[in-house]
Amino acid sequence: MFRKLTWALVAAAMTLGLVVPTADAAANPYQRGPDPTTASVAATRGTFATAEQTVGGGNGFAGGKIYYPADTSQGTFGAIAIVPGYTATWAAEGAWMGHWLASFGFVVIGIDTLSRTDWDTARGTQLLAALDYLTQKSSVRGRVDGKRLAVMGHSMGGGGAMSAALRRPSLWAAVGLAPFSPSQNLTTDRVPTFLLAGQRDGTVTPSSVQNLYNGIPAAVEKAYLELAGAGHGFPTSSNSVMMRRVVPWLKIFVDRDTRYSKFLCPALADTTGVSGYRNSCPLDVPAGLRAAS
Repeated sequence: MFRKLTWALVAAAMTLGLVVPTADAAANPYQRGPDPTTASVAATRGTFATAEQTVGGGNGFAGGKIYYPADTSQGTFGAIAIVPGYTATWAAEGAWMGHWLASFGFVVIGIDTLSRTDWDTARGTQLLAALDYLTQKSSVRGRVDGKRLAVMGHSMGGGGAMSAALRRPSLWAAVGLAPFSPSQNLTTDRVPTFLLAGQRDGTVTPSSVQNLYNGIPAAVEKAYLELAGAGHGFPTSSNSVMMRRVVPWLKIFVDRDTRYSKFLCPALADTTGVSGYRNSCPLDVPAGLRAAS
């Protein structure tokens, strides 16, 4: 109630033309980058210059790539581990996301799986191993805030991301891209979860993704987005329709950056390429404090 009242007063003051610094902006130690705009969120690069390094095997996954902001002046960054879909490799399917996400102020590790036919639970285990490697052993661990961690995956990898979230509820965000239904349902999910579907996906249908969304408890922040005309492979090549929604989700929950809430809540600021959208607005607080609509 106090938070709602505070924001109501801020809104009233802004209507009168007064400049009011918000407590969130002043107090948030995780906020990174300038004020976002519709154009900046849709861009293929954020404001951070980025670098990358190769990771070998032997750390619970089959190697991959790390992408990270070159800037060390703003402190540590939140981190995202990403796994591709069934039989796919990171280089072939997901590498296009690495610098894109890192340029918005995240450390990203994209991995290959121990077997290209690993199922969801194994992929979830490897996502968690990748986060542990990133935060504890990697040469960029000093750039990573070990608390602010997220997982993402496509298809079987999306099921892996859900599996990882169920097993590590301390994660700050999870994203499933046309996610395979995990071996466990999502009724015990406690991680803010964003599920994306392709309107014409015959492999993981929109209805199956909506069923996953409906299974997430109402007290947990969540969103469902359907990409117009998209098939199952929508995350496998450069996709601004997807990323202009995924970036705000990660900024809101990994960086606790409420400047990005306006792009997803109460409705999408930009509906380009979207055929369906649901959410648990206002999406501006940690998980578990809002009821889904």
